[in-house]
Amino acid sequence: MSSKSSAGALDRRSFLAGSLAGAAMPFSAARAADPAFANGVKIGEVTPTSALVWTRRTAGPRNETGEEFKGTIQGNNVRPEPPNPDMLRGACLGAKGRVRIRYGDSAELNGATPGDWKAVGPERDSTAQFRLEGLKPSTRTYFRVESESGGSISGQFRTAPDPDASENIRLCVLTCQMYADLDDPAGFHIYPAISQLDPRCVVFTGDNVYYDNEEPRAVTARIARYHWERMYSLPRHVEMLRGVATCWEKDDHDVLRDDCGPSTGPMGRFTFAEGQEIYRQQVPLEGSTYRTFRWGRHLQIWLTDGRDFRSPNRMADGPEKSIWGREQKDWLMRTLQESPATWKLLISPTPLVGPDRPNKNDNHSNIGFAHEGREFRAWAAKTLGKRFFNLCGDRHWQYHSVDPDTGLNEFSVGPASDEHAAGTPGEDRRYHRFHRVKGGFLSVDAEPNAIHFCHRDVHGREVYAWSERL
Repeated sequence: MSSKSSAGALDRRSFLAGSLAGAAMPFSAARAADPAFANGVKIGEVTPTSALVWTRRTAGPRNETGEEFKGTIQGNNVRPEPPNPDMLRGACLGAKGRVRIRYGDSAELNGATPGDWKAVGPERDSTAQFRLEGLKPSTRTYFRVESESGGSISGQFRTAPDPDASENIRLCVLTCQMYADLDDPAGFHIYPAISQLDPRCVVFTGDNVYYDNEEPRAVTARIARYHWERMYSLPRHVEMLRGVATCWEKDDHDVLRDDCGPSTGPMGRFTFAEGQEIYRQQVPLEGSTYRTFRWGRHLQIWLTDGRDFRSPNRMADGPEKSIWGREQKDWLMRTLQESPATWKLLISPTPLVGPDRPNKNDNHSNIGFAHEGREFRAWAAKTLGKRFFNLCGDRHWQYHSVDPDTGLNEFSVGPASDEHAAGTPGEDRRYHRFHRVKGGFLSVDAEPNAIHFCHRDVHGREVYAWSERL
């Protein structure tokens, strides 16, 4: 049984998040990170017993005095390449050195054994990842990353439950972060709004930065890295990311440029292969870019990659044309069918249902990949039924769509700010149960006998809610 919820109904389990030390601290007053770790930490790939912690060793604090290259790019109307990206506002220069992590289940890190020192340097943009092993399921883990030459940053997160544990789980999902469309100098409003909901995990569906259509255009690998530096040194972003588990996907704008794939040519001197490498340097990730995570008995999520394995957009549509590639598609369908989880969420960087603009040719709701889209929607409806849902990024508007042919539900999470909302072809009542051209994010609450989807505005207020019940 499906239902639409009344406003505010899903907030019953939310509470205001305090600082990691336990005292309440408004995110508008969030502190800048330690100068040795100006880009903070990111906690990813969390399981019941393990996690990855990412960090970047920096030479000093975020540059707040340099020239600001901030604005959208229309066509090729772009300012000349900055002569020295290191001097731009928001830059955080990497530094050679050695870093280590200490972690345990005590906030004071009593008894925590320091890990080995790990060398960082320019070969990986001064980034490091630490694999945490031997954790306890559904338990809060505390850690501190330290630099051998001084400076540290602390954080915490909760591990996933055991696969057979019956727990309620809340996720939050966001997308489309254009720096030119920031709605607060300290970082996007959605970051403190998400923290106030106390999710177990936050999923970034891609377009985490925009290389091609905002200043400065990433015509070199150095400028591409600068986009990550300035986005993830903002105080609100550092504060949220040191306190919650995350999952990361990439899309076109944070690999190279709009609608790109492996066959796309370079943008200036910056190539698709360099974009793939830089993405892996900037997020907590090991192994494949497509993977699945179990959050207890009732929830499992799947993360897909729509860039590394896709056919050329201009290829004639048909059985051989694919966004996922044969290996990823086989893995996706096999693991979805094998999973005993009550609720199954595919979190896709791009739409499966739409509808999208007729002039687009880049996702499963477009005519360019219509065959694979129809094939998968029909298979999912027949095989997985009403316990399967698609959540998508990429689109700059929020919606809840139901495919008229198969009944597949899709929730577009919407852009990170109101300023970035645009582009919809308009409300289509054949598909839409909800349609809103504003910024925000999506929260999902999975329970044993119900799952709740809630579109929220940039401050976390509910604007639409819908539930599926068994």
